[in-house]
Amino acid sequence: MEGDGLEPEVATKSIERELICPACNELFTHPLILPCQHNLCHKCVKDILFTVEDSFADAGSESSNQSSPRFRISSASMDKIDRISRSASQRRSFGWRGRKRNSLTPRTTMFPCPGCLHDIDLGERGVNGLFRNFTLETIVERHRQAARAAIAIMCDFCKPPPQESTKSCMDCSASYCNECFKVHHPWGTVKAQHEYVGPTTNIRLKVLMCPEHEMERVNMYCEICRRPVCHLCKLGGSHANHRVTMMSTAYKTLKEKLSKDIEYLISKESQVKAHISQLGLLLKETESNGERAKEEASQSFEKLINILEEKKSAALRAIEVSKNLRLDKLRTQAEEYQGLLENSGLVGYAQEVLKETDQSCFVQTAKQLHVRIQKATESLKSFRPAAESSFEDFVVDTAKQEVILDDLSFYSNGLEIPEINEEQCRMYNKAVISWESSGKTDSADMYVLQYRKRNREEESVMWQEAEVYSKSKVISDLDDDSSYAFRVRGYKGSICSSWSKEVILRTPPAPVFSFLFDDKCGYNSERLLLNPERTTVESRAGFPLLLRAERMQFGCYTSLNYIIGDTGIAKGKHFWAFRVEAYSYLVKVGVVSSTKIQKFFHNTHDVTSPRSEQDSGHDSGSEDACLDSSQPFTLVTLGMKKFFIPKAAADTRAAADPKDPASRILPLPSCMGICLDCDNGKVGFYDASHMKCLYECEVECSGIMYPTFALMGGAAIHLMEAIPAKYLEYQDDL
Repeated sequence: MEGDGLEPEVATKSIERELICPACNELFTHPLILPCQHNLCHKCVKDILFTVEDSFADAGSESSNQSSPRFRISSASMDKIDRISRSASQRRSFGWRGRKRNSLTPRTTMFPCPGCLHDIDLGERGVNGLFRNFTLETIVERHRQAARAAIAIMCDFCKPPPQESTKSCMDCSASYCNECFKVHHPWGTVKAQHEYVGPTTNIRLKVLMCPEHEMERVNMYCEICRRPVCHLCKLGGSHANHRVTMMSTAYKTLKEKLSKDIEYLISKESQVKAHISQLGLLLKETESNGERAKEEASQSFEKLINILEEKKSAALRAIEVSKNLRLDKLRTQAEEYQGLLENSGLVGYAQEVLKETDQSCFVQTAKQLHVRIQKATESLKSFRPAAESSFEDFVVDTAKQEVILDDLSFYSNGLEIPEINEEQCRMYNKAVISWESSGKTDSADMYVLQYRKRNREEESVMWQEAEVYSKSKVISDLDDDSSYAFRVRGYKGSICSSWSKEVILRTPPAPVFSFLFDDKCGYNSERLLLNPERTTVESRAGFPLLLRAERMQFGCYTSLNYIIGDTGIAKGKHFWAFRVEAYSYLVKVGVVSSTKIQKFFHNTHDVTSPRSEQDSGHDSGSEDACLDSSQPFTLVTLGMKKFFIPKAAADTRAAADPKDPASRILPLPSCMGICLDCDNGKVGFYDASHMKCLYECEVECSGIMYPTFALMGGAAIHLMEAIPAKYLEYQDDL
């Protein structure tokens, strides 16, 4: 009987975790069902939405933190909410490259569910489109009643003293004892038909109304959206073309499935108990093995400490012995020199000997004394300390040992060392670092990416690190025009691999300048083709060229088709990169001042003559040589997988001889970059894959400078897009 008496208490405690809101960690209050089928308190939903909305308005504000008395949301949920808020703010700031600038887009309510940690779209209706979970609300109320079974619910209509209630009327929203219930609900009246339940403080009308049609009850179930709907939703609402079933059918089907699942779980009770026992043994075994591993690790470190202590003692003893020997020698030498002073030691003795008048006695004593005086005189002429004061030969070199100790960790021969893939890495406004492993062994559960700035003046720059649960990572806040070293290692449980080989990558020489191709200013839609995002331009070298071929007798009298960026530069130093298709015949890239734009667009014919044609045998790029470097524009020529350094390259940083055409022809990089320094009046052309300057010259920055491109024949240019903050998540979604 005692066991039977404990069963309700055990059952109550076992289901209590199912009745706890994941946001406030308390029993549900007016729970709402999210589209992901998780439940949240109505107040918690509004609080979380308020937090997300507040982060849009002011990402740095302290008004939406969890210390505010308005919220009771757990720290884990708040971390998720903060992450979603930052993600949404960053998505807004980037403006999504595929959308037209300054366009107004409908705003959806993205809700971070604390239960599944996913972003849920609540749609235009937001909270108003969510159903209230009456079933869960009833279960919670039963749990509350079981918890406070000793506290009776009193009748609302008895005269003092009130009696204990036996019923609660759902229609009247009140509790009654037996006598008062009969009085207020007499037979033969409408009130006699009211619905009543056992005594409860949570009295509400158990009617599920449609959130879109507030006056209609739900009587159908949409199988596509998996939610209850009313007949108006099916007739002409958002579920008009969806497959729906009657509520009774859905009720019967779901109840049968749930009953079968519960029966299956009950039938597997012995198996579950066996698994629980096995898990209990694993817990004890894990605890024991963990303590044993800690003890073994402590012993290993104790051995190292003992070895270091022995080495330390030996080194200190050797230094002490050498110090004492040197001190003895130096003291003896100091005493000898002290004797050379007047009226003391050797000099005083010699002075006394000189007073001897007997010649025989003087010679007898002075001969040996003269030898000593000569030695003292010679020592004064070539003074050398009897011992060295420096202990440089006793310096302990621990550089190699420090490196070894720094790499000291738990290693596994079966854990593959990851390798950074330089081809997949990308350095632009941010850095995307990617790595891979051979895949022959088990992959790591987690990776640690370390990076540091290479500085010759400061060789001991500390490594910065980031924990990564994928095989790539976006690194922000890197300094411009700097080299960085990257390395990565894998972790699987408590073991780790060795560090990968360090990879050196260089950041752009200036902040990245973002722009799109301008489809209005001088854009020739008959000869140039833009993609919808305005990040790619392609020249149409087809029928127009063939139609003009009959009039061409010498050379290639075609025209350059110019296009500029939609944003200009007035000051500062900026960098942008792009890719030129390998099949491109001729492309010119550079910068042009706003004062020269109209001239470029109205004088674009016959710019290529037989003397300057790339295949004519004459000096290629001569059309660039005739341009003065002080002009408010600078263009260089690309084409046929080549980069041509202009002849007038007096200020070039490349090792090219202006008199030797072959030295001025370089392979076309896979990605080109341009760096414009308006403050110093210089423009540089870079191999953007390695951030290496190929050519630099002066340019007159008068007015606003625009990125400029020109295409001839078959050619295409692709702008390099900035790396968004959530680059890796987007890649995973794709």
